[in-house]
Amino acid sequence: MLRVALFGAGRIGQVHAASVAADPRADLAYICDPATEAATTLTDRFGGVPTTDIDAVMADESVDAVIIGSPTSTHVDLLTRAVRAGKAALCEKPIDLDLARVDACWAEIKDIPHTVMIGFNRRFDVSFRAIRDRVAAGEVGRLEQLAITSRDPAPPPDGYVTASGGLFRDMTIHDFDMARYFLGDIVSVHATGANLITESGDIDSAIVVLRSAGGALAQITNSRRCAFGYDQRLEAFGATGMLSAGNQLPTMVRYYGPERTDAADPYVGFFLERYTPAYRAELDHFLRAVEDGRAPSPSFADGRAALALAEAADESMRTGAVVTLGCAGHGQAQRTSQTRAPSPS
Repeated sequence: MLRVALFGAGRIGQVHAASVAADPRADLAYICDPATEAATTLTDRFGGVPTTDIDAVMADESVDAVIIGSPTSTHVDLLTRAVRAGKAALCEKPIDLDLARVDACWAEIKDIPHTVMIGFNRRFDVSFRAIRDRVAAGEVGRLEQLAITSRDPAPPPDGYVTASGGLFRDMTIHDFDMARYFLGDIVSVHATGANLITESGDIDSAIVVLRSAGGALAQITNSRRCAFGYDQRLEAFGATGMLSAGNQLPTMVRYYGPERTDAADPYVGFFLERYTPAYRAELDHFLRAVEDGRAPSPSFADGRAALALAEAADESMRTGAVVTLGCAGHGQAQRTSQTRAPSPS
């Protein structure tokens, strides 16, 4: 049985604690958070020892792996320390808000044998994964267009937005990774955004167009608010057909009456409900990688590439230009068009 320590007792920490507790191959050893009450509440539910002592967790040789679900500003430090301590690490996205810090982190750990996975859990959603596998098998011919829609049911508090790094680094980064999961290397980004919902200082609506190294196009549509619920859809269009995944419902029941027809239940609430199975599958993949001594996916490089796309999207939105990138999002972003897009309003 693998002993796992969890850093972070907040919203995402609750998801990971439940996943570890539900997996018979894992034992939740610690929940480490400066908020002692929050950590204690989780250990009362899922087991483990609550602590604020990072050094003690890292020094405990019985701990095989750590899950980093603490605030983004702590990720680089905890990830580096875990690798140095010889522990496998599953780190929530993004690795950091600053690409330079991500590169410095890699410089610190790249020569140390390690098992590091980045938490892009949507790769493990059963529907999205099935579409990707079927596309890879050639079911729709050459993939030409990918459409990703991701809208939250309600905007987060302004304080969250301020610390999150903005829409592209916080929310769209999942979709950037999904685009790479389907298309491979992305070579150009064109993004536009607007303030339509709140006055938080960051955009709350965005559309991003990506071009892959193979020529396929992807469009990502994001919004911080969706009146009809958590909107999570994906469409893969190819030369000979199309595959799509729609929103999930609590039941398949439909109502038909004089005032409305084909009426369904509201969509599954938010990411906690929608992606719980994906988080469980993500943990399963991570634990199997630790047990088998193999590299998990998504990797550190995948986390870096998604952040590079977020930075390119910011650049494109500010300038109105198409931003080109080297393979895997590495290298200096360069503007290739001076056509300006409307500024966020």
